Amino acid sequence: MKRVSILKDVLGPIMRGPSSSHTAAPFFIGTMARALLAQEPASVTFAFDPKGSFAQVYRQQGSDLGFAAGLIGLAITDKGFPRALDLAAEKGIQVKFVIEPLPGADHPNSVEIRMVAQSGRRLSLSAQSIGGGAFRITRLDRWPVLLTGNAHELLLEMKTDAGPVVLESIEGEVKGIGAPERQIQVQGDLALLQLNLQSAIDAETKSKVQAIPGVARLWTVPPVFYPLRGEPLFTSAEEVLALAKSRSLSLGQMAWAYEAKLLGLSDLEVMAEMLRRFEVMRESVHRGLEEKLPTMQLLHPSARGIFQAEAEGNLAVGGLHTRAGARAMAVMHINSGGGVVCAAPTAGSAGVIPGVVVSLVEEKGLSVREAALALWAASAIGVIVANRATFAAEVAGCQVEIAAAGAMAAAAVVEAAGGTAAQAADAAAISFQNTMGLVCDPVQGAVEIPCHTRNAVAASSAFVCADLILGGYANPIPLDETIDAVYAVGQMLPRELKCTALGGLSLAPSALNLSPRRH
Repeated sequence: MKRVSILKDVLGPIMRGPSSSHTAAPFFIGTMARALLAQEPASVTFAFDPKGSFAQVYRQQGSDLGFAAGLIGLAITDKGFPRALDLAAEKGIQVKFVIEPLPGADHPNSVEIRMVAQSGRRLSLSAQSIGGGAFRITRLDRWPVLLTGNAHELLLEMKTDAGPVVLESIEGEVKGIGAPERQIQVQGDLALLQLNLQSAIDAETKSKVQAIPGVARLWTVPPVFYPLRGEPLFTSAEEVLALAKSRSLSLGQMAWAYEAKLLGLSDLEVMAEMLRRFEVMRESVHRGLEEKLPTMQLLHPSARGIFQAEAEGNLAVGGLHTRAGARAMAVMHINSGGGVVCAAPTAGSAGVIPGVVVSLVEEKGLSVREAALALWAASAIGVIVANRATFAAEVAGCQVEIAAAGAMAAAAVVEAAGGTAAQAADAAAISFQNTMGLVCDPVQGAVEIPCHTRNAVAASSAFVCADLILGGYANPIPLDETIDAVYAVGQMLPRELKCTALGGLSLAPSALNLSPRRH
């Protein structure tokens, strides 16, 4: 069963913009690569397939910075992040990016990493960014693997005939860490044992494992996200609505319980993490409405001006919807300037949910705890999308990024208004039904045009969708079926309309003639 963590896969990670798929996930992949090499790198080459999305936008969307920052051990929120390539060079690390055919590259965000340590040790791996900051490492040297950053991992390459002795010895060494999940694969006279551990092994235990007769190589890698220790309470709308009804809980309360069980943490611990995300969202809204902002590639900041014009009565209509849209754009201004945001569920859609929930807090008197429950409700919709579809625009278009955020935000509004779980799911469904087929066509590969206005419109429409359901509209096509249809449509979209900047508005003459301010 697929295990989707809200704090990792849905409302997270907390990151620097502009893209969760192309900035945050590369950072995490680089971090994992550094841990697997286990030595200071001397030279690293990142290779992208020419048919993939990385090849088209890795400079514009900060993939190069993300890979480099992870590689040198920088934090993603570190102020030095924009200088990651320079910092790598100052450390004597040679970093190269090449575009070449990658055999077996079956995902648009595939990368092959070839590393040489200062000791001369070599390591190569293949990885994929799969949406919203999530990733998977699929190959380690000659071995197919699956590393997702959700656990403490121990990998041992050993002689096949030594397997029984190694297994017996390993059981003795890691017995205090909890029963590990293990996988074994064989290639000729070598085997790879992969152990998924509950906690890290210490240096002494690692040395003992390395010394076991028959062990040829050892890799350890810590998680970059919360380890998953439990099973999900639900994977579909049908399941969560049945549970919510039987337990007399709202959609937000169900998602809160879901995450506590999945991570093996207390209700208070996971709530504290959700509140931390809300504060990041609120801060990004407020910063994006300031007068002086980081430079963007193509756009001039406009959220502050729109917000002021609305306050002065200088717009055609104005109101809560417009102010929420301006707040959503404010977050996207911060994201495009490389500032700190919370992926919700991606960086390209990071403005929608903050625009809505911060508006509810600041204009409707929602308490911080009520805001957190609204975010949990939004997250429940995200869990279902992640299970039945994807958050990667490279796979299914903008309908699973900004449109998904709009659907999640509609559920948040229903939760804040005291609606039922079923009403929240219906609000999300009709939101999706009106954005199905939305393509991903970032002008010049930057997460700016049309992303900023799409975030604003999605935030505004969340209130309409919530009101339609709360007012009595009976949605005839349930959320699960709607998401399935969205995903099917996304798979029909041509590559040119899925985050490659090769179609849609990206090819408009005016778009091609825009002069970027920085790269």
